[in-house]
Amino acid sequence: MRYGLISDIHGNLEALEAVLKELDKLAVDEILCLGDIIGYGPDPEQCVQRVREHAKIILAGNHDFAPIGMVDTTYFNPYAKKAVTWTGEHINQSVRQFLKERPLKADVDDFTIVHATPADPNAWDYILSVDDAIANFPHFQTQVCFIGHSHVPIIIHQEKANRARVQRETKLTLEEGHRYIINIGSVGQPRDFDPRAAFAVFDTEKRTYELHRAPYPVGITQRKILERGLPPFLAERLALGQ
Repeated sequence: MRYGLISDIHGNLEALEAVLKELDKLAVDEILCLGDIIGYGPDPEQCVQRVREHAKIILAGNHDFAPIGMVDTTYFNPYAKKAVTWTGEHINQSVRQFLKERPLKADVDDFTIVHATPADPNAWDYILSVDDAIANFPHFQTQVCFIGHSHVPIIIHQEKANRARVQRETKLTLEEGHRYIINIGSVGQPRDFDPRAAFAVFDTEKRTYELHRAPYPVGITQRKILERGLPPFLAERLALGQ
């Protein structure tokens, strides 16, 4: 099976459409979404609709739960809080119910997907370092766990217990007996200084992973953000990939 993996769309319809188009060209068998369909961006309902049309499994992220009152937003920065309020006012009851029912973690074939961390998905912690990863490896039983949340693609490769290293490659063949935590980056708000939408493809037969990038019309999304009264910073950051 060839799986298309997407995460952190954040209401960016233009980025999502570009990624769906690329995944169609790549002829993946199924699409899986690791959460945060909404939040920050100007098209929350449309993004939920498109993901529901295409993805077989859809997880929840903290920005999916926040606008429906299921996440404490006291730790959100001011821009995120304003976006949460706006998003909550621009999604209908059907979308709210759908998001409320999303799971936080899933095993698919012989790999795991989660938005934040396998150790405690509902805590919304981050895996940003080797030490973070080592603490999380015992909390999934498969060879590889795919995550989102930080918006920064990264591969953390565990060769032996309590020994791991960071890899920056965009292509990888999994090694037998080794384990991996892989962040697939963000479709709608990349933060690795590359403004193109990020997504990934995992081939379970070949045991290969590849990170892909898709350009999209950033200016259209920026204009929508400003026209709809969302914080200008949320538009500015898209062009910088941060």
